[in-house]
Amino acid sequence: MTSPQLPLRPARDDDSEPLATLIAASFAEYPNCHFVWDEFPELRNPASAFTAKAGRLWVADAPGGGIAGSLGVAPVPGQNAVEITKVYADPAFRGTGLAQALFAEAVAFARAGGFAEMMLWSDTRFARGHRFYEKLGFQRWPGERYLADVSATWEYHFRLNLTSRA
Repeated sequence: MTSPQLPLRPARDDDSEPLATLIAASFAEYPNCHFVWDEFPELRNPASAFTAKAGRLWVADAPGGGIAGSLGVAPVPGQNAVEITKVYADPAFRGTGLAQALFAEAVAFARAGGFAEMMLWSDTRFARGHRFYEKLGFQRWPGERYLADVSATWEYHFRLNLTSRA
């Protein structure tokens, strides 16, 4: 599906509920992947949470209401890297260029801050997302981490060297 690019904007704290709805719907696509508010305290005030980490969170509003997609970025303490998180797209907007546009915002943020790398952690069940990250040039690093959350999540680690990217 292709559609006109949705405008991106910085997230606001009042995006809490629509972001939670987007994430919960994304989790529901996978077996035994559950959204529990208590495991996402940053979603109560998402803009403030990212600002407190010297980061940014962008969203695209869906026509008719809700959020079509999101992506956040924040510096990783002690590393010359940023971490991307909250990478979600409503199924109706996958394949439209929305995720690439959100990712471009994160790359611009990282470059403006002089960061050499981007990294992310992704649930091992999110194979579609892994293909997207690899298409963007991310490489999966060895090892996994266990979150001990309600979904018994295991995550893969991905990294992207920004200094070798044009």
